[in-house]
Amino acid sequence: MSSHNESPLAQLKVLELANILAGPLVGQFCAELGADVIKVEQPGLGDPTRGWYLATESHDSDVSAYFSCANWGKRSIAIDIATTAGRELVYQLVDLSDVVIVGYKPGDEVKFGLDYQSVAARNPQLIYLQITAYGASDLRPGFDAIIQAESGFTYLNGEAGGGPVKMPVALVDLLAAHQLKEGLLLALLQRAQTGRGAYIATSLLAAATASLANQASNYLHAGVVPARMGSEHPNIVPYGTIFHTSDARELVIAVGTQRQFVAFVAALDLAELSEDERFIDNAARVANRDVLNDLLAARIAERSAATVAVALQADKVPFGFVNNMAEVFAAPEAAGQLFAAGGGVRTVALQGDFAGSDSLAPPPHLDEHRAEILALLAQ
Repeated sequence: MSSHNESPLAQLKVLELANILAGPLVGQFCAELGADVIKVEQPGLGDPTRGWYLATESHDSDVSAYFSCANWGKRSIAIDIATTAGRELVYQLVDLSDVVIVGYKPGDEVKFGLDYQSVAARNPQLIYLQITAYGASDLRPGFDAIIQAESGFTYLNGEAGGGPVKMPVALVDLLAAHQLKEGLLLALLQRAQTGRGAYIATSLLAAATASLANQASNYLHAGVVPARMGSEHPNIVPYGTIFHTSDARELVIAVGTQRQFVAFVAALDLAELSEDERFIDNAARVANRDVLNDLLAARIAERSAATVAVALQADKVPFGFVNNMAEVFAAPEAAGQLFAAGGGVRTVALQGDFAGSDSLAPPPHLDEHRAEILALLAQ
């Protein structure tokens, strides 16, 4: 793996004892910022996401599209930690590491002697990042889809009158990874000041619950149990609302201020709506959202996407169009967020603004770096 001395984490050595998504995302975050990340995988199988192929995807490689989203820039070694010899290898890697990312089911890290107390005794400066599904005291296994349901996201997601819907990405894993990354950066700052390591932990459930934001406060503060509203916003109108232009483009509006609402309706030649008592302020618009949305929908349906876009852009009204993945990555804004390897393999960088991430090594094959890692331990 290339080292980038100008990268913020260029001297950091990270040991990844985690699979699937949340833990590996933290590992890739470190790799993109220049860290040397060693991923320990189960012999013969590896990270389960190696086998999470699309129906149309070739099975010729053990680097699936899913695995590729979170494992760039790492070195892979297969180690059976259930054996004495395997654990000894991991202990040697721990001794050389600054950070360990652990994603075992609660209790397994103790069984394998890889709990924080055990590894910190070997390496007091170690920063130990642990992720679980429900917390250290709950032994239930849990995946993102289950946690989305149990934390309220699935209940909230979907059209009014329709059934609950899971988010189409592993949102909770992403949220948990962000929490761990924040903890890691604070722990690195603390270590620079004190020389001491740290124990940082989160659970998928805790990360999800902490991210409910206004939907949580709508219940906790206002006593309202939020319901499914499609793309509508419970507190702001029109915000997230999807309208259809005359040429069948799906237009999303996000009016967050009174000035923007006045400009929005003026751009549609509906300036009188900003003086209508039913829509005079946001509270009134929330109370009369259906009437307002019907009026706006009728006018937007008369105009092409290009015509609406020009008018809204001129008046600085926040808007956008619903894009599929091909349209997303055809946009020039996305180009700077990608990096590529040989053979045209590409992915979205987590921290693409930092120098060096554009030359990051592609996701490793299982056990690809065994020889060089064992040579490192032999030094």
